[in-house]
Parts: sequence; structure tokens; C-alpha cells
Amino acid sequence: MDMGKNILVVEDNGDLADLLEIHLKDQSWHVELCAHGRQGYKKAVNTVYDMIILDIMLPGMDGIEILKKLRQNNILTPVLMLTSKSSEIDRILGLELGADDYVTKPFSIRELIARIKAIFRRIETLGSGNSGEKSHLKLIVDDLMIDFEKRTVRIKEKSIDLTAKEFDLLYFFAKHPGRVFNRTQLLDKVWGYGHDGYEHTVNSNINRLRSKIETNPAQPDYILTVWGVGYKFKEN
Repeated sequence: MDMGKNILVVEDNGDLADLLEIHLKDQSWHVELCAHGRQGYKKAVNTVYDMIILDIMLPGMDGIEILKKLRQNNILTPVLMLTSKSSEIDRILGLELGADDYVTKPFSIRELIARIKAIFRRIETLGSGNSGEKSHLKLIVDDLMIDFEKRTVRIKEKSIDLTAKEFDLLYFFAKHPGRVFNRTQLLDKVWGYGHDGYEHTVNSNINRLRSKIETNPAQPDYILTVWGVGYKFKEN
């Protein structure tokens, strides 16, 4: 499934970077290393990667700024962030800006590999739908049209600008009309982690999503609140 994936590792700790390269190559993944933030950003912009492993503390440009600029430029490459145990605010910022997951230093190589594989699986699942049918790649509900291959959303033929995670969240909802998900389930299915304390990430993304696709965000037509339980997408 993951054979031949291209991974960019932006990490200024040479020993850690070399260790990551060895173990990632053991998975038959192609690895490119970069130790400088600005150089890493340029590589991420100019080369197509299947994933970027991004340290937060980097010379030249930190990981948060790199992630922010990538998402602002609609570069949706999956990003797994490496954070220190004390940088809670950095983890929150990273997830809000569209990081796919994070690993806290020090970490085990086995955990890192598992997180990477989980991201790849989640992307494939989002792309294929549960049945693998091509019909899942484009969803139309009333005035809303979601195109997964182009990663575009339109309301009444008007293009809607979404972040990577807002798009993934909307697409996931739309594939499961009428099914109720709590915030922990949405974290697991869309972000890929189920850690307590990050449920606000779901709330903030849903609020932003509603502000962009709903005629009246206070009385939404598409993403509905099920009080005391969670959220669901309108049934067709």
C-alpha cells in the first residue's frame, strides 16, 4: 500500500534526521532530508511529496510558519509535526492550521511509523470511499458540490475557499449523511488521533465550515448539531 512513498523530513537535529532516514527507508519509502526551515519550505513548494515530517523548532523558518504558508498556498501535502513535550500551544496551532498529526519528542520509531501509515490509510479511505466506488469522488447535495479529486467545493456554482482540514471534514460528513459523530470520533476519523483535550479543534473547524457553506450558520442546513451527542450531515 505504501510502497514508493516520497517523504520530506525537515529536521535540524542531524542524528535524529539520520535515524529517521534509516527507518523510513526500511519501509521502502523514499526519503529526502533538509535541516533548514526556508530550504524545507522551498522543497515542499517545488516538489511533490506524499508526506512532510516537520519539526517545529527550525533555523530560518519554524515549522508552524512553514505549515501556515503551505496551507495558504493550497499545498495539501500531509504534514506530521514533531513537537516537544512542553509546546502545547504549538501542537494546538499546528492542528488548527491543518497538520494531519503530531508526535511528541521523545518518541519511539515504531509509534512514528504507525502514525505515518495511519495518515496514508486515512487519505486512501477519504479518496476511495468505503466501497471504493468512483461516485464517492464527487458529491452533490442540494446546492453543495464537493469534488474530492480537485479538492474543490462550490455552493450555487460559487467556489468556496476551504482549508485542507475543513475540506476533509466536510467530505467525511457528506459521505455519511444522517450518521451522528461525536467530537472524539471526528478527531479519529478526520485528524487521526483521539487525544482528550483537542475536541475544541473539531468545534472551531465546524464553526468555520458553517460560516463558509451555510446561508445562516446559526441555523445550518448541512452540518447539524445533535445536542448532547455530536454532529451529523443532513440526510439526502
